[in-house]
Amino acid sequence: MDILLNGTKREIEHFLNNTPIPEPFNICGIVITTNEKTDLKIEEYNSLKEAEKAVPYALIIGEKAEISFQSGRGVIKRLHEYYIKLQAAVRQNKKLHKIVNSTHDGMIAIDREEKITLINRRAEEMTGLSAEGSIGKYIQKEMPSSRLPRVLKTEKTELNRKQQIGENRTIITTRVPMYDEGAIIGVLAVFRDITEIENMAEEVTNLKSIRTMLEAIIESSNDAISVVDNEGHGLLINPAYTRLTGLTKAEVIGKPAATDISEGESIHMKVLQSRKSVRGARMKVGPSRRDVVVNAAPLIVDAEVQGSVGVIHDVSEMEALTTELEQARRIIRTLEAKYEFADIAGSSSEQQMAVEQAKAAAKTPAAILLRGESGTGKELFAHAVHNESRRKYNRFVRVNCAALSETLLESELFGYVEGAFSGARRGGKKGLFEEADKGSIFLDEIGELSAKMQAKLLRVLQEGEIVKVGGTKSEEVDVRIIAATNVDIEKKIENGEFRQDLYYRLNRVPIYIPALRERNEDIPVISRYLLEKLNQEYGRNVQDLSEEALLKLQQYQWPGNVRELENVLGRAIIHMSQSARIIQAADLFPEEEKTGVIGEKTGVSEQLSLAEEIEKAERRALQQALIEENGNKTKTARRLQISLRSLYYKMEKHHL
Repeated sequence: MDILLNGTKREIEHFLNNTPIPEPFNICGIVITTNEKTDLKIEEYNSLKEAEKAVPYALIIGEKAEISFQSGRGVIKRLHEYYIKLQAAVRQNKKLHKIVNSTHDGMIAIDREEKITLINRRAEEMTGLSAEGSIGKYIQKEMPSSRLPRVLKTEKTELNRKQQIGENRTIITTRVPMYDEGAIIGVLAVFRDITEIENMAEEVTNLKSIRTMLEAIIESSNDAISVVDNEGHGLLINPAYTRLTGLTKAEVIGKPAATDISEGESIHMKVLQSRKSVRGARMKVGPSRRDVVVNAAPLIVDAEVQGSVGVIHDVSEMEALTTELEQARRIIRTLEAKYEFADIAGSSSEQQMAVEQAKAAAKTPAAILLRGESGTGKELFAHAVHNESRRKYNRFVRVNCAALSETLLESELFGYVEGAFSGARRGGKKGLFEEADKGSIFLDEIGELSAKMQAKLLRVLQEGEIVKVGGTKSEEVDVRIIAATNVDIEKKIENGEFRQDLYYRLNRVPIYIPALRERNEDIPVISRYLLEKLNQEYGRNVQDLSEEALLKLQQYQWPGNVRELENVLGRAIIHMSQSARIIQAADLFPEEEKTGVIGEKTGVSEQLSLAEEIEKAERRALQQALIEENGNKTKTARRLQISLRSLYYKMEKHHL
């Protein structure tokens, strides 16, 4: 506030020397009524009129003024006291304003004239009004749905009333009348968005459901579970924990984490201290000192460790499961024999002879040597022999002697002792002969065995015992050996590549499996059998082969035997349309026909008599004519210039 002093030099100086001028007062000028000058650094005016013009709102103290020098001191003191109170009130008002704007509830107040006197920040957000634009205006114009005027008239408090604001917002509000010295001066409304409350209620309900579900999962789990709080005190255990440790909830809940430990350190405390998971910790728990493995992890909420959860596994149970798994793996690896003699297709005399020989041999414990070209079905016969024998309820082990190196084959067949070689398994390993004890072992490609392996195999056949790699002690085994080869063993014996004594031991029951070209009449039966198998593998529904397709198959020499036949049929099915149900002649041998392979004679050369050569030529001529005439018998007979009756006779003669 500006103050203007008017008087003599002495009066002005006396006033200034004896009157402290506090903030916010300011001496803005002086008017000396005498012709004297002062050393005061204050603006001096020649007349009061001039000073009033320069400082029109200043408070004038002195001669010929409303406030004299004598009373001016008291006025300044009282004004200063009022100023201090005003400043305190302003500060208090600012605090209240901050509090009102900081609350999460909306607030709106009106005065007795229904004009808005207060809108806080939260109310602005919920209503869309602004304090700057709405304060001083009538509430009904700014917010038509307001019920504050009603409370102003009734002077009754309304608690927790629902009210619609705008289109998509509903609030719960409390309206309170405000009084001053017993007279109503306005109404205050405090309200909250009900959407938030509903969301909170839904969240609480969801949390309760999740907690109930998690508790049910933990309670029903077969794994023992233990939970502690952030101080390491027991919080939760499940029935599986009690079954494993023998400790009840009363003995664990609220107790230190180490309560259940018989031997070892507390994993829960380790997790709480390190804030990291611990896996595979071994310890003993409970009064019975059960050997267990513990996996534990921290429970972290909002970056703070709130506890630890541990899952406890019984080591003895795990060891039992490991043993069962190892047994299952051995069974899966070695397999059971899958095929029987009923699965061997073909009715030719050569094939039937081989089947009858195999059936007779199956009833004896003698070693069997299966001979035949690659792809003729030697392994199929081996399966069938095992399933026909008394050993069918024991294991059937398959080994391809040509697929493994000598060292690896030796350790696989005979096993090894601990320390037999670098990298040997601790405790050693059983060999396949031991695993096949009381069962059968199928040694495919027997002709590829090295001299060392032949000697060891001979010992098994002669003595019925094996010696593990790296060992000296012999162990008895009772194994039926079924061997197979597609090479000329006799020639290998002549060349010194195969032991003669081993050959005689293996060749107790030799069975020759004929090549497919030697039993041409079996091709339709085998093809239909393979068709069923391929349909299952490829998810197709091919029902049969046309007569022309069968003739085309019978005309081929099949160097790869049944395996090649399966390959040809599989390729035909893959390239056929999905809707096709019959394999036609055109579906077969597309690549071979390009290279001219079809019809060429393959395999071992034969010395045939003239009559046999004529028979073969006649058969080929019949097959070719039937294919070219698409199986039409009348046209085929006309093409060959023979009678229809002769054609049927020759077709029956050649099994066409």
